Amino acid sequence: MRITLVGPVHPYKGGGARHTTELAHRLAAAGHRVVVESWRAQYPAALYPGRQTVAEPEGPPFPHTRRDLAWYRPDGWYRVGRRAGRESDLVVLTVFTPVQVPAYLGVRAGCGRAARVAALCHNVLPHERGRFDAALMRLLLGRVDAVLTHSPQQRELAERLAGAAGPPVAAAELPPHLPDTGPRRPRPPGTRRRLLFLGIVRPYKGVDVLLRALAAGPPGVELTVAGEFWGGSAQLRALAEQLGVAHRVRWREGYVPAGELPDLFAECDAVVLPYRSATATQNVWLAHAHGLPVIATRVGTLPDHVRDGVDGLLCAPDDPEDLARAIADCYAPGRLAALRAGVRPVDADAYWDRYLAALTGLSG
Repeated sequence: MRITLVGPVHPYKGGGARHTTELAHRLAAAGHRVVVESWRAQYPAALYPGRQTVAEPEGPPFPHTRRDLAWYRPDGWYRVGRRAGRESDLVVLTVFTPVQVPAYLGVRAGCGRAARVAALCHNVLPHERGRFDAALMRLLLGRVDAVLTHSPQQRELAERLAGAAGPPVAAAELPPHLPDTGPRRPRPPGTRRRLLFLGIVRPYKGVDVLLRALAAGPPGVELTVAGEFWGGSAQLRALAEQLGVAHRVRWREGYVPAGELPDLFAECDAVVLPYRSATATQNVWLAHAHGLPVIATRVGTLPDHVRDGVDGLLCAPDDPEDLARAIADCYAPGRLAALRAGVRPVDADAYWDRYLAALTGLSG
């Protein structure tokens, strides 16, 4: 099959770019002819306050990639769509945010009826929604031929937005697309009494809940918060001061390149994901790849990836007391060693086989 993927790749950073790149490689390895249509300017800086690009790729780039899309060139959206329609049997629009919808509507218009067009929705709607997000997604879902989401809950949301006359909606679990972090660092025995939060810091990620749990949990446990802060760190720093735990929190602000991850994981005992809501995340698998158990909330797909009491611990979302209980449990005698022993790297191929079957099935 001839497939065009429309989405971010290097020099854009993070899970979205890694997913698009890995998907292209996997489809090509399965015998499909694949082209990636990517961006030279994806978002206005005002809409993405963090760092958008990185100098070094976080995995092998996909060779058949064009970068002709720019958020400020609507004429380019249509031209890319026309080209994709001529060259493809299936055009896949990778959707991360409603901000992309105007550009994707232009690409869709350019494709016309020459190719089947599918929306691959990483998030059907944002965790923190804006006034026009639902309306924009309704427009897009009403104009594509098929939709792929990453959970049954997201599929139901897409079906509600698209309405009875909307396209067929499928769900397939997001497969692993981990950064190439180089060799894993050897871990000396013993505990470090330090936990790690990794990723973009936004309200739905629950770092404030984690700070409250740190204050209520066992004394002497420290925390590293590593990632970009959406809107700055001042409010969370003030909360840490107010709770009396500021001296136990290390703030590592800014995007963490793949090459720095092994040292970051090596200095911590476990990764904590205190999310209030979630669709899917790579951070459980990333932690397990580095031998760390995970403390996570029961939201989204997190309970599917963390085996409670085996390779991690689960707790209620938005509940500092229950998270503090889980942290105390992690540091109970013998518990951390047992959780580490239960950690196993993910079998990526099995996830990708199911995912590719679902995606190529959208071709009709």
